[in-house]
Amino acid sequence: MRIAVAGGTGWVGRLVVDAVRATGHEPVILARSTGVDLVRGSGLDEALTGVPVVIDVSNTSTVNRKTSENFFGAATGNLLAAGQRVGVRHHVALSVVGADRVNWGYYAGKRLQEKLVLDGAVPATVLRSTQFHELAAQMLATIPGPVAVVPQMLSQPIAAHEVAHCLVDLALADPSGRAPEIAGPQQLHMPDMARRLLRARGRHRVVLPVRLPGATGRAMAGGGLLPTGPGPRGKQTFDQWLASSAAQHSTGQR
Repeated sequence: MRIAVAGGTGWVGRLVVDAVRATGHEPVILARSTGVDLVRGSGLDEALTGVPVVIDVSNTSTVNRKTSENFFGAATGNLLAAGQRVGVRHHVALSVVGADRVNWGYYAGKRLQEKLVLDGAVPATVLRSTQFHELAAQMLATIPGPVAVVPQMLSQPIAAHEVAHCLVDLALADPSGRAPEIAGPQQLHMPDMARRLLRARGRHRVVLPVRLPGATGRAMAGGGLLPTGPGPRGKQTFDQWLASSAAQHSTGQR
């Protein structure tokens, strides 16, 4: 079966493409490099013709609410409209655990994406995942200098490749609406993850934990990003990820 992967050239997208191939199916990569522009909607009908399943892991790196909503609104709307026109039978989207409980600009776009997908005409599944192990590396790469200011965030990080395989498993099953949330095997604080990553890389930087202001900061530090019910749990711990080759050069970028 042909399975389209929106954002298939990105960091997570490449893992999903690998997972599709591992199941014996054929990935169809939706990206600018393959002639598809999700935001403009160009090339989608041609790429999706004869494709019954779409996995959307497209992403934008922003903390601005309007930017996030504009991207996810346009990309998701175009994917769903094209999917309805050509007969896509199952649309699977990746979202974030706690997106509805933490008022963060990026999460506003994910909430809009979820609404469009679940209210759309194409049968769909939404998988919410906790933060990936690579988020600590992303934060350190974003903040150069001898001092790394890291938000006080309680998370249950998971290996990205485990989420990729879960997405493919869901894509091959019947549409289920909101799937059980997926999370990692242990709860960790982001400043501690950053310190452990720096030690593993032999680098010396001061990690300064900072609580974001207002309700957003309280929610991030107080468990707003943790799963609220039972669901699949990843096996790879953060320490195991640190010992892997993937951790040595990761910046966590999608």
